[in-house]
Amino acid sequence: MRYLIWIIGLCLISACKQEPSSIALEELTISEIHQAFQKGDFTALELTEAYLARIETWDSLTNSISFIHPEARAQAKALDEEFSNTGKLRPLHGIPLIVKDNINTIGLLTTAGSLALADFYPESDAFIIQKLKDAGAIILAKSNMAEWAFSPMHSESSTVGITRNPYHLDHVPAGSSGGTGAALAANFGTIGLGTDTGNSIRGPSSHNALVGFRTTLGLVSREGIVPLYLRNDVVGPMCRTVEDAVRVLEVIAGTDSKDPITTRSQGKIPNNYLQFLQKDGLNGARIGIFRTLSEANPDSEISSLFEQAVTDLKSLGAVLIDSVEVENFDSLRRNQWCPVFRKDLEEFLSTYVKRDTMQTLEDVIRVGSKSDYARTGLERFTDSTLPENMEADCGDPFTDLKRIAFREAIEKVMDSLQLDALIYPSWNHPPALIERFQEEYRGDNSQVIAPHTGQPAFTVPMGFTSKGLPAGLQLLGKMWSEPTLIRISYAYEQGTKHRKPPVLKK
Repeated sequence: MRYLIWIIGLCLISACKQEPSSIALEELTISEIHQAFQKGDFTALELTEAYLARIETWDSLTNSISFIHPEARAQAKALDEEFSNTGKLRPLHGIPLIVKDNINTIGLLTTAGSLALADFYPESDAFIIQKLKDAGAIILAKSNMAEWAFSPMHSESSTVGITRNPYHLDHVPAGSSGGTGAALAANFGTIGLGTDTGNSIRGPSSHNALVGFRTTLGLVSREGIVPLYLRNDVVGPMCRTVEDAVRVLEVIAGTDSKDPITTRSQGKIPNNYLQFLQKDGLNGARIGIFRTLSEANPDSEISSLFEQAVTDLKSLGAVLIDSVEVENFDSLRRNQWCPVFRKDLEEFLSTYVKRDTMQTLEDVIRVGSKSDYARTGLERFTDSTLPENMEADCGDPFTDLKRIAFREAIEKVMDSLQLDALIYPSWNHPPALIERFQEEYRGDNSQVIAPHTGQPAFTVPMGFTSKGLPAGLQLLGKMWSEPTLIRISYAYEQGTKHRKPPVLKK
């Protein structure tokens, strides 16, 4: 009888706790999760189990996840025990994070989608991964990417294959952070990380109805990240809401001695970024419409969405200046790319991989690739040459004279018109069909300005085409103007509520 009562008691206790399968994962935010922890609705372990079950059920459609962290459950359990003992939640306590597969993470392969790094386990976490773990984030999984981050168009790797857009599986999620984009859109994790050399945070965010932050170059450390062009590379949040992206930025912004460019951020980071989440943040904001990009061979549906965004911004209190022109823009934007992949890659191999058989670009080519696109890209870099004066002709946006001139021309116009931001579509065309990704690649505006000038550029959802494919609105700010961009993007997001999850069907 006592045994029966004990069994009944256990059943009653378990009935009071929410089973992982019953957690409504779609569109869960950090704030909602923390409220649920405090109310006892579910634990970090139960949340982690629920996300893992969702990945198991649905990722066969998107092919967005590269590797599940074998210690994810253990991380969650430890955080639950900490909360039980202290009653306190860290900033990202128990929040499952999906990490792009070019960011060093202990316990997980870091392959950059390549065969050359297919068995590379880093000895240490990248600087920002350690910061995120210290803030309580759970490293849930690595996400697929365009091999070596070469492609803005699609996300195909030798390790995982092709990632599909969850809104329409025949279409690309863009690249190179397409795995993070597809996974976050499909609610496989709460928050995500991407990297952006030219487009690779904002493109996949735009194609997957996400918020993507490319911050000022120097605000966030790139240490421990497989580079493409380190002079342009940025790492940042890809999330379903502006608030969640800001909560990630709050943790990762700051100086790192191993990434000297971050010293530029000293004195430019506010006490907190959350204070700029203002629903009325568009009141009086001065925004310039940059039709030089928005009218560059646009798709008619994307143009309509952009014009509606302009109307919405006005109705939410913004002052729109239509349109803004930058003197000598076409000439300034030319010849900004610099082929530093070999130099940066070989330094990464020497610093982190440390193998006699994997030291050079030629070693990578020898191992090979399953992707024709990546193979061609690797071979192209064998003949690349660098200028004699690297700092002046191939440096970062604080030393490269061409990049400085480009930025100054843009910020001069913004200052003269007292503009808080410039706007244009993140892409002028919807996501391409996977089978025609090269033929249909057009309209990528993200590569034109911010990667070269170093300026911050955010993308937020601005609606869907008639086929249900997402589109993004991009906001370009002046250097270190993240507070302003947060205020504007949050007010626009809250005033329009364009984000909606994909409908996954088998």
